Amino acid sequence: MTLFSMLLVFHIIAGAICLICGTISVFARKKKGVHTLAGEVYHGSYVAVAVTALAMSVMKWSELAFLFFIALFSYAFALYGYLARKRQKQHWLKHHINGMLGSYIGVITAVLVVNGEAVSKWIGIPSWLLWFLPTIIGSPLIRMTIARHGLGASKRENRQSTPNGRKP
Repeated sequence: MTLFSMLLVFHIIAGAICLICGTISVFARKKKGVHTLAGEVYHGSYVAVAVTALAMSVMKWSELAFLFFIALFSYAFALYGYLARKRQKQHWLKHHINGMLGSYIGVITAVLVVNGEAVSKWIGIPSWLLWFLPTIIGSPLIRMTIARHGLGASKRENRQSTPNGRKP
C-alpha cells in the first residue's frame, strides 16, 4: 500500500467519524455531555481530514490542487467555531454556530461530491449541483438556528454573549 493510499484510507475513516459526530452534535441537547463530547471528536476528526487532504493534494498537486484550498477553507470554519466556544468572547455562541455548522456543510458537500454520480442519480439532480446544494440548504438553516437562540437581531445579540447570559 502506498503512502497516498494509506492517507486516503485514514482520510475516509476520519471523514466518516466527522460526519457521524457532526450529526450527533447537531441533534444532541446543547449542554455538557453528548454535545460537547461529539463536538470534540468532530473537531479532532476534522483536523485529521484537513491534514490528510492537504498532504494528498500536495502529493498529487496537478490532480488535487483544488482539495488543498477546500481543506483550508472548510477547516477554517471548524476552527473558528471551535475557538469561539473555547474563548467565549462576546457573541461567542453566534460565532460557534456559524463556524461549526459552516464546517458541517463542508463535510456534507464532500460526501455528496465524492459519491456524486450515485447521489445525483438517486435524487435526480445534475451532479454539479451537489457542490452547491448543501450551502443553499444549510445557510438558511444556520440563520434560523441563530435566530432561534435569540442571536440574530441586534437587540437580542447581547443576551447570550456568555454561557450565563451576562455581558462580559
